[in-house]
Amino acid sequence: MRTARTGTYPKDGGSVADEAEASGRTGDGIPRAASRRRMLTAAAAAGLGLLTGCGEASSRSPGADPTRAAAPSPGGSGRPPSPGSGTPGPSASRAPGRSASPAPPRRRPELPRGGRELFPRYRLVGFCGLPGAAALGRLGTGDPGERAAEIEKVARSYAAGREPLPVLELLAVVANSSPGPDGRYRSRTPAATVRRFHQLAQKQRALLLLNIQPGRASVLDEVKALRDWLVHPDVGIALDPEWEMAGGQVPGDTYGRTDGHELTRVARYLSGLVKEHDLPEKPLVFHQVATSVVREQSALEPQPGVALIKSADGIGSPGLKRGTWRRLVRGLPDGVHTGFKLFYEEDAKGSRLMTPKEVLRLRPRPEYVMYE
Repeated sequence: MRTARTGTYPKDGGSVADEAEASGRTGDGIPRAASRRRMLTAAAAAGLGLLTGCGEASSRSPGADPTRAAAPSPGGSGRPPSPGSGTPGPSASRAPGRSASPAPPRRRPELPRGGRELFPRYRLVGFCGLPGAAALGRLGTGDPGERAAEIEKVARSYAAGREPLPVLELLAVVANSSPGPDGRYRSRTPAATVRRFHQLAQKQRALLLLNIQPGRASVLDEVKALRDWLVHPDVGIALDPEWEMAGGQVPGDTYGRTDGHELTRVARYLSGLVKEHDLPEKPLVFHQVATSVVREQSALEPQPGVALIKSADGIGSPGLKRGTWRRLVRGLPDGVHTGFKLFYEEDAKGSRLMTPKEVLRLRPRPEYVMYE
């Protein structure tokens, strides 16, 4: 996953083998990862700071959120009603002696295109990015409405016996190479931007995934800061542990990491929201660029109402990407679904972009395909 960063990569904490595994190499043997990160430094300086807060709790809506008050869109993607809503109280105008009509059953919140479980009904296909920062992904290029329509078209090419479900993966927390006012090396995307993309997702009957690159911030704290969005039935989380730094580490200098225990804590929190608000299944994606980035996967415990998706990251030719896939899906814990990431520009440099048919020939077949 791309972000605002400087420096060579990895410096320490990630091996040369990890770098080759994650990014492939150019024809002259130069790692692609380092040049990729230098290019993105300029892109971030050109506009990313104008779009994100610096450590403020800006992912929470500061006032009334108009998306909540709106009527649910088709598929039930509006704000879930509170327990007991839809049941009228006593009416003063009721005619004497006439019994009250039974209240209609409350419709349970559903996924954008119906139902309450993601798999095996749907295959998720989406773009990621941040508006105004084209180098950070496809979703940040051009008109967002046009990108959403493009996702719909791409998603149909991955159906393969399932219903396609488009995804907008918005960078909600972006790792930075500078510490910021609070020293956490991350910025939060403003609530107004999140709201705009949530409204776009509702219009397209798509899922909105809020991507978190935590820097030195607590992952669970960043997830909790997005609670106002996560209580919607069409919003999930994507984690980028490549950018989860320990004390003394700086994004862009080394690979970050997470482990199965931390992922379980996040899944448990999301499961609690699902139960509290009677939500449909909520996706929790974790992108993995190298084997070192996610430790102790055996400790990952699936939670009720949460679909865990391990997404294989990494730049390279089709052959390199297939090799990375085989390494990352080996020993996949029970109950974890698979995802696969493609890069429109960087995969094609010196090689070519994998086709949908090639991606669908991977085993196990990816259930989430994401393009940067």
